[in-house]
Amino acid sequence: MGLLPDEAKVLPPPGVVNRNSVWFGLCGWASAMLHNSLNRRPALKAGVHRQVLFITVGWFIGYHLTKYENYKYATLDRDMKEYMRLHPDVFPEKEPKTFAEIVEPFHPIR
Repeated sequence: MGLLPDEAKVLPPPGVVNRNSVWFGLCGWASAMLHNSLNRRPALKAGVHRQVLFITVGWFIGYHLTKYENYKYATLDRDMKEYMRLHPDVFPEKEPKTFAEIVEPFHPIR
């Protein structure tokens, strides 16, 4: 089961490149740079394998946090739509307006 319940499997997977993956990947890389700096090593050249590992772990965590975030928003949307379906008196249907009814008339000043 893991972090997500089985009902989350019906959701489409997030893109591999998303904001959480990029952010956590950069945080992993920055932590590798900070570790090199604190140990008085060359920041970019020492421990490249560790930098790649930290980026990969950060990317993995960000991807799965995005999946969890999508699941939480989907459950909130589902619950909200169910509430709206059960209480139609609170949410009456509105008649659609045309674009001309929304926009104010335009009078150019010359």
